[in-house]
Amino acid sequence: MKELKIQTIKNGTVIDHITAGNAVKVLHILGIPKTSSSTVSVAMNVKSKLGKKDIVKVENRELDPQEVDKIALIAPKATINIIRDFEVAEKHRVKLPKEIVGIVRCSNPTCVSNFNEPVESRFIVIREDPPRIKCYFCEREPEDIAERII
Repeated sequence: MKELKIQTIKNGTVIDHITAGNAVKVLHILGIPKTSSSTVSVAMNVKSKLGKKDIVKVENRELDPQEVDKIALIAPKATINIIRDFEVAEKHRVKLPKEIVGIVRCSNPTCVSNFNEPVESRFIVIREDPPRIKCYFCEREPEDIAERII
């Protein structure tokens, strides 16, 4: 039986255990391909012990905490592996903070966070897996969080 293997990377980030079918959303969060000239590898619907998953590898890039928080919203079981000199230098699971500030837009068009007020969007995490959040200001829960990510 032949297997497709994705090339290892010397330096960069591997995002593993992405909820199957969500790799494209992760690429969008990372601004790929618009803002990246790095080599990117994507594997979708890969068999794993728990069913299927997606994997994204980005060479020569480490994620900032806000990007990790965004990924946690669509892939709450994802792991972030920082690769340096072909070795895993750091590995951790994503974790949603108790509050999400400035990374999700409220679905309520009349919410104060959607007007030209000096107010950043703010959400309280109700449940981590699957993620459920509600607006701090109007208490509306967005149905499709991925579509609301700024």
